[in-house]
Amino acid sequence: MIKNHHSCDTTTWLFTDSRGKAAVELVNLGQIKETVKSDRLSVTAECSLVIKKVTAEDVGRYTCRQFRGNPGKQQGPDAVVYLSDVIMTEQKSRDQVTLNCSVQVHGHCEHKVKWIHYSEGLNRDYSNIKTLQSSCSAAVTFVNSLYSHISNSDFKCNVTTEDGKEQLFTFSPHSSGWSLYRLIIVALGLAALNAAVVIVNIWIRVGKKAQMEENTMCKDEVDDGAVNYENVQSSDEV
Repeated sequence: MIKNHHSCDTTTWLFTDSRGKAAVELVNLGQIKETVKSDRLSVTAECSLVIKKVTAEDVGRYTCRQFRGNPGKQQGPDAVVYLSDVIMTEQKSRDQVTLNCSVQVHGHCEHKVKWIHYSEGLNRDYSNIKTLQSSCSAAVTFVNSLYSHISNSDFKCNVTTEDGKEQLFTFSPHSSGWSLYRLIIVALGLAALNAAVVIVNIWIRVGKKAQMEENTMCKDEVDDGAVNYENVQSSDEV
């Protein structure tokens, strides 16, 4: 919000999806535009953008712009928020277990992904452990019977962003064969604007019940280029 201005009629939010298509206007001068996700959007009194029930389709670039005057002239540079997904899955086939970790981002992914572990048993013997790394994804496969004393939670997905920031995500599977976890990565580029905020309302499914958490993904006065991680896990779906 522009200083000393107490209305969001100067604020516009744009969204560009992970495929890099033309930007879509989500909010125009404080008013939510009619889009496929408009029923999940709202704007707070501080002009923050709120996204409910986040999905993979929400991955992309969110741009906040401030205008003043008539006709409106943009005040300052764009404030950009990048929303990304880190997905962790487990697949069991007979006695073999494969853990996958991948990142979905806006544009070309430059994140480095790898699996690491903290098990003494695995440290002693790697002969039956297979790892595979590719662009923005990694997999580890092992024979479960040979490592019955090893928990899947011993494995952690290590994600390193383009600017060298590193984060570990612990794998904690459910009892089902597949487990899907979504973690939201937000990178800020606020420059002169420090009022750009994205708040994400995420529904967490627990059996047949559901509970909602409201997660503020970016806050005022955050250093440029900061990365925040939010851990969200679901049973069989996200």
